[in-house]
Amino acid sequence: MLKSIFICLFFLLCNPTISLGQNDKIVTINGFAPAYVGKKIEVYEIQDYISYTEVLLASSVVGLDSTFNIQFTGNKTQKVIIRSNKNKAYLYIQPKGKYEVFFPEKDQYDPYRPNGNTFELSFYDLDSNDINYKILGLERWIDDFLGKYFYSKRANGIEFAKQLDKFKLNVENAYKADTNTFFKTFVKFSIASLDDIQQSAERNRYEKHDFYIKFSPVSYENDAYMEYILKFYENLAPRLSFETNNNVYLGVLKSSPTSVMKALGGEYTLLNLRIRELIMVKMLSDIYPKGDFPQTNIITILDSVSNKAMFESTKVIAKNIKNRLLELVPGSKSPDFILSNNGSTKTLFSFAGKYIYFHFFDPKNVDNQTEFPLLATLEAKYGKEIQFVTIYKNNPNFTEKDEQFISSIKWESYSLNEEDPIFNTFQIETFPSYVLIDSYGYVVASPALGPRPNGEGVNIDKIFFYIQKMKDEEK
Repeated sequence: MLKSIFICLFFLLCNPTISLGQNDKIVTINGFAPAYVGKKIEVYEIQDYISYTEVLLASSVVGLDSTFNIQFTGNKTQKVIIRSNKNKAYLYIQPKGKYEVFFPEKDQYDPYRPNGNTFELSFYDLDSNDINYKILGLERWIDDFLGKYFYSKRANGIEFAKQLDKFKLNVENAYKADTNTFFKTFVKFSIASLDDIQQSAERNRYEKHDFYIKFSPVSYENDAYMEYILKFYENLAPRLSFETNNNVYLGVLKSSPTSVMKALGGEYTLLNLRIRELIMVKMLSDIYPKGDFPQTNIITILDSVSNKAMFESTKVIAKNIKNRLLELVPGSKSPDFILSNNGSTKTLFSFAGKYIYFHFFDPKNVDNQTEFPLLATLEAKYGKEIQFVTIYKNNPNFTEKDEQFISSIKWESYSLNEEDPIFNTFQIETFPSYVLIDSYGYVVASPALGPRPNGEGVNIDKIFFYIQKMKDEEK
């Protein structure tokens, strides 16, 4: 007996991936999803609330009995996304959380959206101590208050402000004894957001900063906190003093995050270094597409922050923001890809020296099919300089007519699995979609124009004409 116990302890100690307390952190989601039989259900965490980068936590396939089970280690309380077949819902998880949910196809009153629908999960037997139970109760209470008093804000703003103060006091008293830090922060900043409903109920900007932000820990993973913070500092650059704004600009010209941080220190609401570093990244991401500041310098600063920030969370956010800004931006290097067909494999390098015109389409969609005569004309005209590549998803329900149509495509075409990374890589959510890459592997346009004229009467033919003209001149 003692020998068995020794062997067991030895096995645990020699396997660092196995923890005696790990079961205390397992999150379990049992679900019923009759509309998704055979489909994959995935759970993603939101890595940060500025770039909204998602990271896969776990997945499962819905069985023939319409049920699914997902288990993963949950070290903290956070909001996660449950997604399947483009549709998604949100769920709060906490260590040891066990959830019984119904995952609907979509809300019956919500119109069908090609990019997927967002809906609310239904819970079964939700524990009253669970974070979802608490947040749903708070949100219902806020909705009841707004339903009762919101109409009066224009007629009698002072009375609305008075009722709002009473409501905030009632909420504060109701949750005073709660010890859940995530929930206490969620309550505080949900109530803070109510201050912005009516001008007469608002504190001024500095009062709000001192009351809500100044003494609150920076809660990167709390959605109520981050939504309030991002709104509070929205469009910050135009609100800075002339001197501060000028110093920020000089800091960007130097590609120096230290100089930008020092310049932002002149803003009273950015005295907290953790918030200042966070908001610096957010501000740079906001001004990047406007072109008022040198974009290359902004990327250099974000790259530096992603490696040398004072706070680890800012490093992650800066890296995600930099990647987001460079995703498929015209002039950026195209991400690589792998295309396989009949034993032949091609990558971005395989097309070197030729422009690539990616055409993503749905073979079963009649409207998609009607573009092919236009594409065929363009391919015959510009095919020597531009490689047309048609991509579509495998579908076991293709009819013989669909297959005949696919086999009639005269240029390169690839049938890929729905999970193939190329669809995410090029952010393909609707069909048809087009992407144009130049002969050196750099993005020209994503999304690119199609063969049909857009709202301004322009189609891809004009761009192809100039590409051909440029190639002819090079010869």
